[in-house]
Amino acid sequence: MKKIDKNSLDSDHVCRLLFIFTLPAFFAMAVHTLYNVVDTIFIGQYVGPYAIAALSLVFPVQILSIGIGHMAGMGGASLISRSLGAGKIQQAEKAVGNSIMITAVLSILVTIPGLINVPLLCRWLGATDNTIVYASDYLFVILIGMLFMTFGMTLSTLIRAGGNARVPMIGMVCSAALNIVLDAIFIITFGMGVKGAAWATVISQVLCTIYFLGYYFWGKPALSFKLADLWPDWKIIKDIFAIGVSALGMTLAGSFSAIIVNRTVVSYGGDMAMSAYGIVNRVMMFAIMPSIVAAQGLQPIIGFNYGAGRFDRVIKSIKIGTFATTLIGVLVYLYVFFKPESVVMIFTADRELIDIASYAVKRVFCVMYLIGLINVGATVFQSIGKAVQSFLSTVTRSILFLLPAILIMPGFMGLDGVWWAFPIADLLTFALVLFMLAPLWFELKRLNSAAKAVSSEPLVPDSIEGSSQAVA
Repeated sequence: MKKIDKNSLDSDHVCRLLFIFTLPAFFAMAVHTLYNVVDTIFIGQYVGPYAIAALSLVFPVQILSIGIGHMAGMGGASLISRSLGAGKIQQAEKAVGNSIMITAVLSILVTIPGLINVPLLCRWLGATDNTIVYASDYLFVILIGMLFMTFGMTLSTLIRAGGNARVPMIGMVCSAALNIVLDAIFIITFGMGVKGAAWATVISQVLCTIYFLGYYFWGKPALSFKLADLWPDWKIIKDIFAIGVSALGMTLAGSFSAIIVNRTVVSYGGDMAMSAYGIVNRVMMFAIMPSIVAAQGLQPIIGFNYGAGRFDRVIKSIKIGTFATTLIGVLVYLYVFFKPESVVMIFTADRELIDIASYAVKRVFCVMYLIGLINVGATVFQSIGKAVQSFLSTVTRSILFLLPAILIMPGFMGLDGVWWAFPIADLLTFALVLFMLAPLWFELKRLNSAAKAVSSEPLVPDSIEGSSQAVA
C-alpha cells in the first residue's frame, strides 16, 4: 500500500490544504449537482413547465439516495481521517469496506419497495393529473439506478478521505459530461422526454461507479481495502452510523421537508408554482454548493489534526473556513438578488414561470450568507466525532425550524409564507449552530494552550479511539 503522507496535513499551510481538498471536491459536487440541474434545464426548455414540476416532486427520492451515500461516505471518512491521524491504517481500511457494505444494503432496501407501485408513490409525493405521467416515467428509471447513484457518492468521499482527491474529480467530471451529452441525445434527438433525462443520469452514474471500483481493485490507491473488510465490524459500523447519521438525518429531513413543501406549494399555488419552486430549488443547489464544498474541504484537515493533537491547526482551519464560506455566500446572494431573471431564464422561456420563480428566489435567498457558518459547524462536529452536535446542526433546519414555518405561515400569507419560511429557518439554524460551536471553540483554545505547555508531546484526544460514546 502506498504510504500516506501525514506531513502535508500536519504541516502545510491550511489555506493550501483547503484549496487542495476543496478544488477537487468542488468539481465532484458540481458534477453531482449537474445531474439534476442539467436534467431540469433540458426538460424545461424542451418539454415544458409541468415536466419541471414532476422532476421536483420526485426529487425527495433522489435526496434519499444522496443521504445514504453521504451517511456511509461521511461517517466512513470521519473514521478514516481520525484513524490515519493516529496511525491506525488497518482500522481505516476496514472503515472503507464497511462503508461500501452499508451503502449496498441500504440502497437495495430502499429501491425494492419503491419499484412496487411507482404511480402510487408519485401521488403520495404530490403529483397531480398534469404531472403524474411525467413523474412516474422519471422516477421508475431513477429507482432502477439508485444503487449506482449511492455508490458513486460513497466511493468518491472515501477515496478523497484516503488522500486521493484527483480520482473523484476525474470520475465525477467525466460522468457529468457524459450526462449532458446523453441528455441532448435522448431528449432533443430521440424525443424521449423525462425518460431520456432519467436514463442519461443512470447511465452516467453507472460508469462513474465502475471507474471508482476500478481504482480500488486495479489502480494504486493510497488507502485500499480487502474483500474481507466488507464483512461487518459492528464497532466500526456503530462509529460510521454515529457520525454519518447526521448526514443521513439531514437528507432524510430534507427529503421529508421537500415533500411537505411540494404539497404545500401545489396546494397554494398550483402546478405552475410547483415548477417555479423546482427552479428555485435547483438555483439553491448551485448557490450553496461552493459553501458546502469549502466546508467539506476542511474535513480531512480538521479530522487529521484533531487526531494528531494539533489543535492550533484545527482552530486556524475553522477561522479560514468560516471566512471563505461567508464570503462566498455574500457574493452569491448579491448576484441572485440583483439578477434573478438571468438565473431563472436558464431553465425556462415561459414568461409566467420566469416571473413567479424570480419573485420567489429573492425571498428564499435573503439570508443565505449565513449558511457558511452552518456548514462549517456541521463539518467541524463531523470531523472530530461529535455525533450529537453534528446531527443537531444538520437536521434541525429541516425538521425543527422549516417544517413548522411551512405548515403555519402559508395559512396567514398564502404562497408568500412558503418562500419566507426558508430564510426564517436559516436564521434559527444559524443561532443554534453558533450556540453549540462556541463552547467547542473555547475547549479547542484550552487544549491548544495545554498542548503548547507540553510541546514535546502533542495531546491526543480520547475521541480518536473511535468510540461514539466518548465523543458525544
